[in-house]
Amino acid sequence: MTEDKSKITLFVDEEDHPIAVMTTPVQFDLDTSKLTDGEHVLKIVSRSPTGREGIREIKFTIRNGPAIAVEGLNENDVVDGTIPLMINAYDKGNQKSFIIGGSETPQSVPSWLWILLIAFLGWSVYYMITNFSI
Repeated sequence: MTEDKSKITLFVDEEDHPIAVMTTPVQFDLDTSKLTDGEHVLKIVSRSPTGREGIREIKFTIRNGPAIAVEGLNENDVVDGTIPLMINAYDKGNQKSFIIGGSETPQSVPSWLWILLIAFLGWSVYYMITNFSI
């Protein structure tokens, strides 16, 4: 006894040609390395054995390219004059070996740490003046 199964067709973005046509249930590996970085839509069209169709769209973002880190300018900042920026771009590589150089983004010392250091130094000078006599 054969059982009719639903068929699914996968499309990426607004392409006319499907990337796959399969019979359910199925496991599928979507290779994102062939797509450009940015926002995409996976469109899944299913057709039942009786001919009825169902459609589902899933939005996703691809970031296969090097990650870009920017310090000194945030999204929607209002700025004027000269702005010092620190920019770093690093790639995941082949994921078989870890490359230390360039894999971490250097950052400036946070202002709260400077405030804590100045407060500690001020307290230590006060302590020395009040508790030690010459």
